[in-house]
Amino acid sequence: MNDDYPTDDFAPEPRDNSSDDEHSDIQSQQIQHSQVGALVPDKVARGTFSTGAVVLNGTHEFVVDFLLRMTKPHQVAARVVLPPQVVPRMIHALEENLNNYRSRFGDPKLPEAAQPKPEQKNQQQQVNAQELYEQLKWGQTDMHGTYANAVMIGHTPTEFSFDFITTFFPKSVVSNRVFLSAPNVPRLLESLKHSWNQYQQKLHEAQNPPPPPEGPDSFDTTQF
Repeated sequence: MNDDYPTDDFAPEPRDNSSDDEHSDIQSQQIQHSQVGALVPDKVARGTFSTGAVVLNGTHEFVVDFLLRMTKPHQVAARVVLPPQVVPRMIHALEENLNNYRSRFGDPKLPEAAQPKPEQKNQQQQVNAQELYEQLKWGQTDMHGTYANAVMIGHTPTEFSFDFITTFFPKSVVSNRVFLSAPNVPRLLESLKHSWNQYQQKLHEAQNPPPPPEGPDSFDTTQF
């Protein structure tokens, strides 16, 4: 991201290069901007629409589950696994992109009736992961998710796009593409920040570790 993908490269409009001779035998798109280039396979080119997200932080990774809450039970539409060092850079890039959006279109807001009350927001952030996932349905998404170590962010007046990229030799590939309505983006940013603060607190507490808990490795959960 800051190393391989400069800040200016987080908000380009994707460019369709599917007709390039170099990739004529591969049915895919390619997005390029400055020194950034990543293949977009057909299976992720359409992207996935999301209406909310759950952010989990474990010992070695962050998991972002993008939800579709149009019907009940709510569904997990896309799962992305990020290494911890990517998260603060994603937060920074999302903040810059959101500021650019606000300078052009104003503050993205949910209708008053849809805005959560403070007590509801606290309940959402403190929800137990096990209880939450017992209420979710897995749609076309595999539970193992897709790995990404870079993110490209763009926006229109109504939506934000997130291209999660796997930057492995010899070619970077978009492993997941997610669309989120603009009013939900500040809430995603808030969830990422909250989860990152939880992770940092755990690192701090690890300097004086308590007795290990019984059972499997635990995750802290933040959702909106």
